[in-house]
Amino acid sequence: MKEFSIISVSIINIIIGVRYCILTYKQKIKPALAMWTFFTLAVAMSLTTYMADGDYSLWDNILNTTDLLLVSVVTVFILIFGDTSTKFTRFDKFCLLLVILITIFWFITKIHFLSHLLIQGILVIAYFPVIRRLWQSKENTEPFSVWILLMIVPVFSLLSSKGILATVYAVRAIVSTAILMILMLRVEIKYRKQIRLKTSN
Repeated sequence: MKEFSIISVSIINIIIGVRYCILTYKQKIKPALAMWTFFTLAVAMSLTTYMADGDYSLWDNILNTTDLLLVSVVTVFILIFGDTSTKFTRFDKFCLLLVILITIFWFITKIHFLSHLLIQGILVIAYFPVIRRLWQSKENTEPFSVWILLMIVPVFSLLSSKGILATVYAVRAIVSTAILMILMLRVEIKYRKQIRLKTSN
């Protein structure tokens, strides 16, 4: 079961990364650079504090391990090929400051367990730019295909997760992506209603 979990999570995250990078390169989506920058920093710190909290290997939290590679590659692609609207706003900079403060807290205290939980807070904060964007947007800028996979992959990771922190990481990912997809669906419904109204007029 553990091997199945590790292989499944790895393959799904590779598919997600390739799909997201292709869509970004073709300018078919407009991902928020701020969100993915947060992900890169926070996921790296999450894995670091997880490993430091116990006698764990990279395979014991396969979701966190493969997420680090995924978010790093996607962030670079957005930086190079992303739309200009993905630049940092004042709101994004404020969120980044919170990320840095929590990271500094870990460096000073070395309290791994608490720091890991705070980092999950960072990963929730990381969604704020895209949530704000989706809330204000009249058109969905995120691909359902990618985010559905992002919600499924943590479920597979739970089959091989070791330790409460790995479980917290996976559950946080499931809840966060579910909320994001609800907002995406809301925007999509509003957009289609507007199209129908224009067509009927």
